[in-house]
Order: sequence, then structure tokens, then C-alpha cells
Amino acid sequence: MFTLVIGGLVALFLTPLLPLQVGIGSKYRIAYTVVVTVTVIGVLWELLYHLIMQWRWEKDWPTLVGLLTLINEGLLVWGLLLAGVVPGIDGLTGLQSLSYWILFLFVWVAVWIFANGPMRVFSIHWRFRGGRFV
Repeated sequence: MFTLVIGGLVALFLTPLLPLQVGIGSKYRIAYTVVVTVTVIGVLWELLYHLIMQWRWEKDWPTLVGLLTLINEGLLVWGLLLAGVVPGIDGLTGLQSLSYWILFLFVWVAVWIFANGPMRVFSIHWRFRGGRFV
């Protein structure tokens, strides 16, 4: 759910700067629809990633692999947007490819940095004994 909080904050400040040819209200509607879509798809991906991780010795992904998942997640969300199956964005009205990728990359990288930076400091027990205190 970092995506909703961190991505929402990034979208709040980035949306007015996006090269969209619509009014500011429509810009925010489109941007937050993308953020919510990325969140929902990310939760579904996480279930798949967790299943695949069970076959890895460490039961975790290297940090670089976690960063590179932005490629398949970004392409899947873009494909869903192109297919018109995302409610709230009718036929990509006002959403151009450049605007989507700018928003997606800023949101995704900000969430990744937060999860691999400050969250490791705030939740140091994640790194020791599988998150158990004893």
C-alpha cells in the first residue's frame, strides 16, 4: 500500500507538470486512476512474486530484480489502459504515452526507494531472523 501513499504524494506534485492536454481536474483524475491501477496490479503481482520466491534458496529477490519489475508492471498497466479495461479512463482520453511513462516511472521509483530506504530503517526487524523479534 506504499504505492497509494507515496505514489499519491508524488502524483499530487507531479500531475500539474504532466504534458496532458486537459484541464487540471481531469489531469488529477487520470493521474490518480493510474496510481490506483498500479496499486491493484502491484498487489496481484506481489502474490505471484511471493509464490515464485518460495523456490529460491533465500526466499527473497535481490534488490536489482525488485527494481527491474517496473518493466513488466509498467507494460501490463499500459496494456490494460490501451485495452480500455481500466475504469475511469475511457479510451485513454487525454492520456498520452509520454505522460503515462513519466507518471509511472516517478511513482514506481519513489515507492521502490522508500521501500528500500526509509522502511528498512523504520522496520529494522525485517532484516533479522525473518522479521521475528525472538
